[in-house]
Amino acid sequence: MSLAKNVEFLRHFPKLNGFNGLGIYGRTTSPAGQSPLVEINGFGTNPGALKMFAYAPEQLPRASALVVVLHGCGQTAAGYDFGTGWSTLAKRYGFALLMPEQQGANNANTCFNWFNPGDIARGRGEAASIRQMIARMVADHKIDPRRIYVTGLSAGGAMTSVMLAVYPEVFAGGAIIAGLPYGIASNVREALGGMMQSTSRPAGKLGDLVRKASKHRGPWPKVSVWHGSADRTVNPGNANEIVKQWLDVHGLPSAPMSAGDVDGHPREVWWNADGETVVESYTITDMAHGTPLGLAGNDERYGAEGAFLIEAGISSSYHIANFFGLTERVIETAKPVVKATVTPSAATASLQSSDLAATLWSRTHKPVHQPKPAPREPKRRGIDVGGVITRALTAAGLMK
Repeated sequence: MSLAKNVEFLRHFPKLNGFNGLGIYGRTTSPAGQSPLVEINGFGTNPGALKMFAYAPEQLPRASALVVVLHGCGQTAAGYDFGTGWSTLAKRYGFALLMPEQQGANNANTCFNWFNPGDIARGRGEAASIRQMIARMVADHKIDPRRIYVTGLSAGGAMTSVMLAVYPEVFAGGAIIAGLPYGIASNVREALGGMMQSTSRPAGKLGDLVRKASKHRGPWPKVSVWHGSADRTVNPGNANEIVKQWLDVHGLPSAPMSAGDVDGHPREVWWNADGETVVESYTITDMAHGTPLGLAGNDERYGAEGAFLIEAGISSSYHIANFFGLTERVIETAKPVVKATVTPSAATASLQSSDLAATLWSRTHKPVHQPKPAPREPKRRGIDVGGVITRALTAAGLMK
């Protein structure tokens, strides 16, 4: 059977149906009391049936900024906040935080449905729910409508691509971590293909996908792209495709205007006619699938290691906040943040060891064009395919 047919076959098992987003993820939850997020009800018709969580510091300045943060598969809003430190950044630098949360009824593995046509079109489904949450935050906290940003990991990163494309007039910028370009998938099979092989597409066609998503004709949001070079769940070639998509939208050349290292990791930069950086790309050397963590520029740590929250010597949350222009004024002096580790449960470890997405990707890898400079490929060990599938089915409760 072909790869697609095998995946389609496995997808019909109820306990494997969580594979529909971006791999089988262990659930990451926040220790009690570690996130200040509060659930908010009554933000609109909520066609995507999402939950709304938010945080606003007590000393929130007038006309402050808003950052929308989208978690990855198997994660919660509070868990991802604790792991990435976004609420700590919001308190220190004085901006509001919105963290939508997926529900198991929408996706068995709590992935945002970034590939479902009913959830990624303007005015429909999950995209519309997130837009309604933003409107509620703007009204409640007098947010400056010119300072709204969005970021996310994995399926949340792919959903960040969606929000930037279908509501470009809402966002001043976005940051996509281990995500995919907008519009490359309209079903599970296409989503898997994009995850594993990242087919190279002409820049013009990628740009057209964004231009056709709304009637907006500019100005366009600025975009920061982050991806680990050793990612085996979402092909690192997707970072290059995202960059191509937004360079075409901004009318910029493919060659970077500047390149260098930040905290030991390659960064490429493109700027507009006014000298403003509008596209940047970080390749996190030898990092697997997840959000990179590390010390910030002020030698403080935001977040804590956990499932898909990886110590990499660079604080993506801080650098993204800086890219959004949010770190220029300190509202509250940050207290030292103790480095913590969220230890996955035994069930999480079992699911991670039998990650079908990672296994299928490693068995079907084909060379693709990577972002410059080319990331170093990690050494691979041989895979016992039969054993892996057996462990996966056992973990899913389909075998004993």
